[in-house]
Amino acid sequence: MNLDDVLITFFAESRELLESMETSLLSVGQSSDAAETVNAIFRAAHTIKGSAGLFGLDDIVAFTHVVESVLDELRAGAIAVDESLVALLLTCGDHIGALVDAVEASPQGASQELLDRGEPLIAQLRTYLVPAQGGDEPPSRAAPASGCCTEGQPLMGAADLWHISIRFGADVLRNGMDPLSFIRYLRTLGTVVGVVTCATQMPEAEAMDPEACHLGFEIALRTQADKAAIESVFDFVLDDCTLSILPPTSLSADYVELLHALPAESDRLGEMLVRCGAITARELDAALTRQSRAKAADAPPRIGALLVEQGSVAAPVVAAALDKQKRSKDGKPSESQSIRIDADKLDQLINLVGELIIASAGANLIARRTRNAELQECHSTLSGLVEQVRDSALQLRMVKIGATFNRFQRVVHDVSREIGKDIALAVSGEDTELDKTVVEKIGDPLTHLVRNAIDHGIDSPELRARRGKPAQGTVSLNAYHDSGSIVIEVGDDGGGLDRDKILNKAVERGLVEPGRMLTDGEIYGLVFEPGFSTAEQVTNLSGRGVGMDVVKRNIVALRGSVDIASQPGVGTTVTVRLPLTLAIINGFQVGVGKSVFVVPLDMVDECIEFAGEPGHDYTDLRGTVLPFIRLRDLFEVPGEPGPRQNIVVVKHAGHKFGLVVDMLMGEAQTVIKPLSRMFAQVRGISGSSILGSGDVALIVDVPALMQEAATRLPAPEPTEHDA
Repeated sequence: MNLDDVLITFFAESRELLESMETSLLSVGQSSDAAETVNAIFRAAHTIKGSAGLFGLDDIVAFTHVVESVLDELRAGAIAVDESLVALLLTCGDHIGALVDAVEASPQGASQELLDRGEPLIAQLRTYLVPAQGGDEPPSRAAPASGCCTEGQPLMGAADLWHISIRFGADVLRNGMDPLSFIRYLRTLGTVVGVVTCATQMPEAEAMDPEACHLGFEIALRTQADKAAIESVFDFVLDDCTLSILPPTSLSADYVELLHALPAESDRLGEMLVRCGAITARELDAALTRQSRAKAADAPPRIGALLVEQGSVAAPVVAAALDKQKRSKDGKPSESQSIRIDADKLDQLINLVGELIIASAGANLIARRTRNAELQECHSTLSGLVEQVRDSALQLRMVKIGATFNRFQRVVHDVSREIGKDIALAVSGEDTELDKTVVEKIGDPLTHLVRNAIDHGIDSPELRARRGKPAQGTVSLNAYHDSGSIVIEVGDDGGGLDRDKILNKAVERGLVEPGRMLTDGEIYGLVFEPGFSTAEQVTNLSGRGVGMDVVKRNIVALRGSVDIASQPGVGTTVTVRLPLTLAIINGFQVGVGKSVFVVPLDMVDECIEFAGEPGHDYTDLRGTVLPFIRLRDLFEVPGEPGPRQNIVVVKHAGHKFGLVVDMLMGEAQTVIKPLSRMFAQVRGISGSSILGSGDVALIVDVPALMQEAATRLPAPEPTEHDA
């Protein structure tokens, strides 16, 4: 076993469990099943402590044990959930995460400074513990019994003790495992009432190998943990030991009741016994293996008899399961399976698919030049397969945005407490999917927008009361797909933006000429200017004029756009539009002179023949004014336009405009290549792509050109009122 690889898994799973704890803690007050939510929190903490104990990470075990003790009191109903306890447990989760990070960063583990930061948290946790429990100290270990034992012989003769019989394999010590460490860790689950050492397999002194283990133990344990939790203590030696766990006699009746209460989801005896906790999955696998080996016999043993024979479950429990099996008709649905894949390997796959698309385009070009019908037909089949591979590969990188949204539950919780506002987070569209690369890069801009909505957007409780609003403010996050893009809305039900205040501040700073007429959208967009702020005082959250310009710059770098809509007294909504993926898209190629441009196909609405009066940058589209942009003039393409031009009608954010081009070259898969920093300031271009011929085609930045097209609309004719 490579412990370094196992540690990497421990770090990853610990962070996932901490995220699960945080999500459950933030929702425990609103959960319809608060008991199950608390149990989920307890299980996460218990799993982290157990895994850390197996690696000897004592600092994590010691701190998490105190947290687990409080959670145990919580789920037992001894203490009640309140806001202060939730805040404390959230902070404790952060500290556990810091301890995990410290162990990952350094073999020496946490520094003394980090350990000292946990002491005040432990002191606060102790105030919640029942005095009779004796604080956070783990149960003391009972004096072990001495002498030898008989295989499976119950200790102490007690009916309510778990009996654990374990025989370690000879190679346990060579594999770096300490048998006594597993017994010590059992103390964290309860009280070890007795231990008997079994040395019947010890060889004579002359034949003894100092690196081999020949010991076994019979252990009596008093605990409230279930069978799976006890078995998990021995996870790392299950393949190198013989383990039998017998439950207390009193549990047999409980298992029978659980079997009768289980829904009829399976007609398999073993699965029902695992689901009710009577046996573990390992014990079932062992019995199935024995059964498969005996299939050659005339009468192979039944699984229930094997389980009873190997000491995994009592006979009355098997009888109850058989009775349940007879009344079960529906089969258990198959469970989805997943594997963990390194992100770098996934990125490499996407890069290879991109190169495959470029090579396929080159082969297509050669096939058309040779005019070989058979070759063209084969390439057509190949292109279809390449497209399917592309879609499948991109789908692997698509993740739901809900995980990102759930992070802001903690942000809203902490920040609202800090500034003294009662704020709730409303999330919708969390199942909307987008590329994981986009998710990673949008996290920080969204965090700033949410914090800004909390600080600037949500008004004070007194002002909300005067306006007749609920005392609790709401920050909303919503996501949905639109025209090949993902739209993320960050809204609040606060007081809205002060249009006149923003305009006056812009005039004062020289951003806008005095007397210039601007639309509401243009005025609200001024908040994204560097250093722009209307805050009267600086707070820890905002007011320095730093951040909103960075938000826009980061979103534009992702080929996205951001807009603001606000209504005084009602609230503000910031709308972020992003491409679904940054790797490969379906594009529509157009030609201007000898240059080729690519328009994202999802944004193409239709293509029409060019018709426009001289001197006008707009045309009539079935009774609607359609502004257009001549790509030849915009990018200064040399040469004269052909006798017949076309307009590609594109749509974005609910608006349409046209692109005047010379040729329509059709749909093509487009591998997006970023532009170098030298061309970062080029307006109207979001990237490049390599054609099958090896030439470079530029990808049109539709959102940026839409703003340019909006300025080309004809001014409305003055009315009598204006006159």
